[in-house]
Amino acid sequence: MSAPSKSRPKVPDGKSKFFTTKQKAANEKGFVGYETVWVEMQKVAPYKTPKRP
Repeated sequence: MSAPSKSRPKVPDGKSKFFTTKQKAANEKGFVGYETVWVEMQKVAPYKTPKRP
């Protein structure tokens, strides 16, 4: 049997309706993190002051 490899396989980006996850590079201890990028669900309109009566 061979020794297990210390590197993790590259995982494809996970895409959802509301967010995307991307695999980060491994650090010196071998920990692999994931980055979550959220998609804005609502559009933000600029505020307009109401008309005076």
